[in-house]
Amino acid sequence: MKNKLAFLYPLFAIILWSGNVIVSRMSAHTIGPEAITFYRLLFAVLLMSTFVAVPAWRNRAIIWPHIGKFAILGFLAMCLFQSLSYLAAETTTATNMAIFTALAPLLTVALSAVVLKDTPTVGMVGGGILSLVGLVYLVSGGNPSSIVENGIHLGDPLMLTAAMVYALYGVLLKRWNLPVAGWQSTYMQAICALTIMFPAFLATPAPMRSLNAETLPLIAYAGGMASVVLPFLWIRGVQILGPSRCAAVINLLPVFTALAAITMLGEPVHSYHIIGGGLALIGVASAEIFRRPLRGAAPIVPDVAD
Repeated sequence: MKNKLAFLYPLFAIILWSGNVIVSRMSAHTIGPEAITFYRLLFAVLLMSTFVAVPAWRNRAIIWPHIGKFAILGFLAMCLFQSLSYLAAETTTATNMAIFTALAPLLTVALSAVVLKDTPTVGMVGGGILSLVGLVYLVSGGNPSSIVENGIHLGDPLMLTAAMVYALYGVLLKRWNLPVAGWQSTYMQAICALTIMFPAFLATPAPMRSLNAETLPLIAYAGGMASVVLPFLWIRGVQILGPSRCAAVINLLPVFTALAAITMLGEPVHSYHIIGGGLALIGVASAEIFRRPLRGAAPIVPDVAD
């Protein structure tokens, strides 16, 4: 019963994540990508400071030697990934953004094979091919030949790049295995990211970084719900269920996002979203399910919660 209820942690985290995608779309042409990234980080740091600053200060002797790695991690996940997402939102749909984001687990597995020398699996190769086919069908609007004739929206390759950035973040987090985890790790990454984003924020034209009745709710959601509550729910879910089980829930991100996009943004969902996105997500799931190494070694045993 405890484990069944524990699925509510990653489930609600994904619901909040879908809301963050909607916020990204709503922020397009309203506030600059660098500005909303800076503001959300500032708000998140202020919130986390109320309960993380003192423990982090007490742990400073362990934290400080790894400050460079925290800066790299914060730049990847909180600066580059978020800025690319906001920029992509100007030229692609919320549904497409969610589908590309949901590819992060598959891309993480692929990068792990390169960076961490993990053995490629049947699911990784087969799922990667299936996801690629699905993405081509998706971004072409169900007509792959149109890519050659008309090209694709800039937002789609930007979101693919963002997903790759987030995958690299996951791989480095695993490779470095820093002795600081949980809230203190998130807090230090956010502080470093906030510092890195400050020059970009200052370079943003004043009209695109103004605070008003339209931008404040977006910043509040992105900085509070998506940057503080969401990580808490996700971390708690991983602690109880294990990373593999939680990763499977990411496949629900496009579903929740599409429902929210239809209701709040009036975005239509076409058959190519369902077919192409479905193939892409099946490919992601295949990488988690079919984990037998290609080289004939014993199957990789999936994570099981205690």
